Amino acid sequence: MQGTRIALATAARMLVAAVTLAACTLPRSGPTASDIIRGSNQSELGIHLVDVTPQIAAITRPIETTTISSAFTGAGVLSPETIRAGDTISVRVWENVDNGILAGVGQRAANLEALRVGQSGDIFVPYVGEVRASGKTPDELRQDIAAKLASQTPDPQVEVARVAGDGATVSVMGGVRNPGIFPIDTSTRRISAMLAKAGGVSTVPDVAQIRVERGGNIGKIWLQDLYDNPALDIALRPNDQIVVEEDRRSFTALGATSGQARVAFNKRDMSALEAIATSGGLDFRTADPTGIFVFRDETADVANRVVGGGNLVGPQRMAYLIDLTQPEGVFAARDFVIQDEDTVYITEAPLASWSRVIAIATATASLGRTVDVLTD
Repeated sequence: MQGTRIALATAARMLVAAVTLAACTLPRSGPTASDIIRGSNQSELGIHLVDVTPQIAAITRPIETTTISSAFTGAGVLSPETIRAGDTISVRVWENVDNGILAGVGQRAANLEALRVGQSGDIFVPYVGEVRASGKTPDELRQDIAAKLASQTPDPQVEVARVAGDGATVSVMGGVRNPGIFPIDTSTRRISAMLAKAGGVSTVPDVAQIRVERGGNIGKIWLQDLYDNPALDIALRPNDQIVVEEDRRSFTALGATSGQARVAFNKRDMSALEAIATSGGLDFRTADPTGIFVFRDETADVANRVVGGGNLVGPQRMAYLIDLTQPEGVFAARDFVIQDEDTVYITEAPLASWSRVIAIATATASLGRTVDVLTD
């Protein structure tokens, strides 16, 4: 019995020693605000510490990432009646004789169905040969065929109709309900109508972007801009590729927050306040509201304006400091826009470390009393 008590006492003393040692190396989520401030004063680290103010928020506001050039917006509406290579047309010919060259015996009309316009832009009409169709309207093609048939049969009457518009199609992919290849017709000559034809956008509108590829050129617009600005509802061209996709930007949230993770943007312009809220908010037990940092590699142009002049060259490491205990800091955080690949780091309050020390000290004292009891 005595040996058992001695063994328990020895184990308890070892545990007390381990807890005491742990108190000397307390774990934490990362550097404190004072650590980062000291680091910014070391020139060899190349970190620029900047307090976020409404002025700084305005300077660092990102330039619009979606662009649509005049090559897209300046294109006129395509006529759905223009015949193109790949289209299918029908030709109907009436002859003023009983025994015509195209119509059967006892018939006056001949139907030439499903004439496909070849890649050369021509169609073949019996007794006429190759006739240029691409680039013409059905009425223009009708006149050409009638003129060429006039030498074969007296006063022919011709009717031409564009049956299918496969020669003028666009592909719609990504975040739509019914992706596919669709013809440009009277009702789908603009991008908004074509998206509706594809079943509408299935991506969340706040983060939906539309990418249009045309002849090697790429244009991007936000879906919301398409709603708000009719000038961006561009006219479509054959072989356009329309891709609806979600915003791919993200930031990293670290430190004294309940949601340490890589976080996707959930809106077009996300402020620092919204980024903190989206990542789970401040941990009320440990977070230091005076020490919220946004780490970013800033361009030299922006960095020079932020630090008030200079000759900085190349990307610059910036540590933007936000103090949410001050009214100006709250407004600045609301105006400060988070950018792709930013790191939002919430430091721990000094009291948080002391709380852990006190908790460990309390546990140590409790274990010490247990040792005394076991020893006695």
